[in-house]
Formats: sequence, structure tokens, C-alpha cells
Amino acid sequence: MEYFEIGEHGFFAERKGLEKTKAFFSVTHEAMLYETEGLYWLDKNKLDEVYSRYTMNKLKILKNKDWGMEWIKEKIRKNLLSFVNLSYQSKEKWHEEIKQSMADAVENSLKKKKISILALGDVGGTVLTALKLLGGDIIEEIGIWDISPSTCKRWEYEMNQTAYPWEYDVLPDVKILKEEELFDCDVFIFCASKGIPPLSTTETDVRMAQFHANREIIRKYAKMARQDSFRGLFAVVSDPVDPLCKEVFLASNEREDGQLDGRGLRPEQIQGYGLGVMNSRAAYYAKKDDRYAQFLTEGRAFGPHGNDLVIADSIENYNDSLSKALTKLAVEANLKTREAGFKPYIAPALSSAAISILLTLRGQWHYSSNFLGGIFMGCKNRTGIAGLEMESLALPESLYKRLEKAYRGLEQIQ
Repeated sequence: MEYFEIGEHGFFAERKGLEKTKAFFSVTHEAMLYETEGLYWLDKNKLDEVYSRYTMNKLKILKNKDWGMEWIKEKIRKNLLSFVNLSYQSKEKWHEEIKQSMADAVENSLKKKKISILALGDVGGTVLTALKLLGGDIIEEIGIWDISPSTCKRWEYEMNQTAYPWEYDVLPDVKILKEEELFDCDVFIFCASKGIPPLSTTETDVRMAQFHANREIIRKYAKMARQDSFRGLFAVVSDPVDPLCKEVFLASNEREDGQLDGRGLRPEQIQGYGLGVMNSRAAYYAKKDDRYAQFLTEGRAFGPHGNDLVIADSIENYNDSLSKALTKLAVEANLKTREAGFKPYIAPALSSAAISILLTLRGQWHYSSNFLGGIFMGCKNRTGIAGLEMESLALPESLYKRLEKAYRGLEQIQ
């Protein structure tokens, strides 16, 4: 393992497998430097256990430094330590590539972003509206493309007539794109979908029914991203977001012979936006029933946007039965909207997609699904100059077992 610095920022670099390790991430615990990433990264107790297994003799990585010294702990405290997976870097020029990437990250953090939205159905149109109204501080322009030219014309017409009086440049402009221009942006938002179940369905989790239809669509755009050497954020909004994210990663990194080469989208470039609404649904019920009230200040959401969702009513004062009951309410909330005769897309488009994407761009904590040991898992996270940072808390063992079940379920999806 190598180590180098750019100013105060430290970087550990090592060649690791493409299928299990991100290309670049923020190191928030010493144990993240030792073993392959996995679900245990979300549990500070498990990270501490991994760290304690290593003796000082095994911690030597440099001639005059070791992993147990205070200098690493200090950089972690200051959020000044990152890991670089050399499998995604050129062999001879990776130092220069990292320096350029860091310079680009600093520059990008200071400028407004160009957004592209694919498909303007119920979800895409709602996401567009929300980003137009809420994103003026961080969005320069929103590009749109839909298979229906008249739909694009309608939304361009309506959105560009949405403005504050006398302040006509406060909100971002909306521009119709050609399909081949979709990746000329900082953020690509995938809202295309097929096989949406009818309102009459009684299935609690209709998302997996859409997987096989949507995976072929998303593979097309993953390969377009590879061809265009896209280096922005590929945001997956269509259901089911977690397995579709994995499909994007695999498709964009496949050579013609099916082997992964790491020349497509990097794992941390892909995020799935489905967990935000599940958290908001849990909060909705917590406001209505005092039994769940502690969720509003102490709760967390984890896992996929579906039946394997994990809601914790509290981390420090975790109640397993109450948490499972609140989880059930959140999972079945979409059925309540369907029973009223409507498709449950407005809250997901706003809470999971628009609001969460804006928080992502602002470098703030939010809920989304990210690459974690080969699958995409939903949790609280943020992305900054040091890379992707997933929240790690001291989790009760009974809660961690629920996360394991969700994680294994995601691993089994093919």
C-alpha cells in the first residue's frame, strides 16, 4: 500500500478488486484501510472489532510510520484522508490523475451544475418541477429528453414560463436535448420506466416486478455513459433503484467479452434515490403516533426501497418490535395511495429524488443507495472533496441482523 499527500490531504492507494471496492472514498475509520469493504462499514462496533484484531506488527505500511499512530486518527478527525483503488487508475500516472481529480472536485464544488433528466412521465415531470423551483442555488440548467417530442415541448414551454416577477434568472432554465446530448452534464437522472403495475394490484412491493423491464433500458444508458466517458453523477430514480444501480455499474464497466475493465462509471458515481421517501413515510407515521415519536430525533432508515427496508426507531434506544411495526407502515404506505385511486409517485419523486439529489449536490447528509462491497445499499451519506462518506454508528446487534438480511437479499438479486 502506498501513501502520498496533496497539501494536508492524505491518500492511501492500493490495487483492489473492481467488484467489491469503490474507486475513491473518504476514510472515516482506520479499519477501512485493512479489509474489503462490506456491510460492517455501517457499524462502528464492527469496525472497532476489525481494528482491534490487528497487532502493531501487522500495521506497518511505511518505513517510518504505522497505522496505529495518531497522525492517521488526526486526518480522519479532520476529514482529510481518502482511499484510492488503483484498479481504476492508469499504472504510471495515477498520482497525476488524483491531483487532477482533486483539483476538478474543488472547482466543481464552486460552480452550479448542469442536470439532464431522461423521461418526463409522472415521476420525471415531478422531479423536473421540484428541481426547477428548489435548485436555483446549485443548478445552472436542466436538460430534458423524452421519447415523445411533444412531451419535451410541453415541459420546456411550461417550465420556462415559471419565474419570479422581475427576477427572471433566479430559477434554472430548461432546455430540450437530443438523446446523444444527455451526458453533457454534471448529473444524469434516470426516470424511465416500463411495466408499472396497475392501480388494482394488491402487491405490497411492486418494484421488483419492474426490474427486468427497466434493466434493459438502463443498460443502454449505462453504456452510453461509458462511451461518453461520463464523470458526473448517474442518479437512478426508477424502481427498483438498488439492483438497477448495480446493473448500471456492471453494464458501464463491461468490455465486449463481458469482463469488467474499470473503464466505465466508477461505483461512487452511481447513486439510487429511493430511500428518502421511506424515511419520510416513517416520519409521517411517527408524527401521528407517540409510540414512534423518538424516530423523529433518533431514527434512521437503511436498505432498499421495498420489502427489505429497515427502519430503526432509535439507534441508542432501539426497540426492535416498534421498529419493525414502523417499518411495516412505511413499506405499505404506497398501498394507501393506491387504495385512494392514485399512483404513489409524488412523495417518492420529491423526497427520494429531487430533495435528496439537491442535498447530494450541496454536499449535505441525505439518504441514497451507494456501492458497498458489491451491492448498492441505502443509508445516510454525503459526498465531499474527500469522497463518499457513509454514516457509521454503533448499532445494536438486533438491528445489525436486520441489515444483514436486507444486504443478503440484495446480493441474491440477479
